[in-house]
Amino acid sequence: MDAPATNFVTYSSADGIATITFNRPEKLNALLPDMIHTYSDLLVFADQDPQVRVIVVTGAGRGFCSGADLSVLGTDPDVVQGFLKGQSHQTVPGKILHLGTPVITAINGPAAGLGFVIAISSDFRFVHSDATLSTTFSRLGLIAEYGVAWLLPRLIGLGAATDLLLTGRTINGVTAKEIGLVNDVSSDPLADAYSCARELATYCSPASIAAIKAQILRAQLADFNDSADDAFIEMGYAFGRSDLHAALIGKVNKTPPDFPSYPLGQ
Repeated sequence: MDAPATNFVTYSSADGIATITFNRPEKLNALLPDMIHTYSDLLVFADQDPQVRVIVVTGAGRGFCSGADLSVLGTDPDVVQGFLKGQSHQTVPGKILHLGTPVITAINGPAAGLGFVIAISSDFRFVHSDATLSTTFSRLGLIAEYGVAWLLPRLIGLGAATDLLLTGRTINGVTAKEIGLVNDVSSDPLADAYSCARELATYCSPASIAAIKAQILRAQLADFNDSADDAFIEMGYAFGRSDLHAALIGKVNKTPPDFPSYPLGQ
C-alpha cells in the first residue's frame, strides 16, 4: 500500500525510520486543512507499518511549520471550518500520544500556532538555535488550540506554559532548551533527530516503547498506586514476550538485539 502523501506533505521510509515533511517552503510550510488530514493519515500509515520503528517529522526549506495559513483564514470562512472538521483528540496532534511508534520532531525553523503544537507534541524534540517558536493564539484572538493547554504545562511547568500561552510571545531555540521545551538545540536538528531515531531503532524494543508510551499517557490521569498496579500487569505481558530473551542474547554476543517487529498501530 502506498503512503497517503501529497506534494504538500511528503513521506519516505528507510532503515526503520519514516520521515514526514511539511512541504510548502515558500509559505514556511503553513498548513491548509487537507495538509492536517494528510499528516494525520501518514502518522497512522507509519505506525501500522511493522518495518517502521521511528517517525521523524520536519519541514522543507527554512521553516518547520508556521501554523494555519493566515492568508486563507482571513478570506474564506469555509476553509476556517476545515480546520475543525473531523478533528478530535484522536487526530493531530493528539494522535501522537496514542501511537505505539515514537515520533521525533526536527524543528528546523519557525513553528507557530498549530505548527508549535505539532512540534512539541512529539516524544523527542530537536530544534535549531535560530528557530522561532510561538503559540500565537492570544495574538490572533483565538484560544489554546489542539490540547496544548493540557500538554504544555506537563512539559515545562504551569508558570512557563502560562507565559507562552497568554503572551503569545516568540522564543528562540536556545530559550526553548533552557525552559525544557526541547531535548537539545544545535545547528542541525535533523541530524540530531536521525541520530536519536537510529538509536531507538537499533537498541530499543518496539513492543516496549509502545507499552511505555501508553503507560506514560495513562499515568497522567492516575495516582501512584494505580500506576504501579498497571505496571505489574504490563510486566506480566513483557515477561511473556520474546524481547527480553533477544536483549539478553544481544548482550552476550555484544550485538544489537534482534527485536521482533510489531504492527504497532493495530
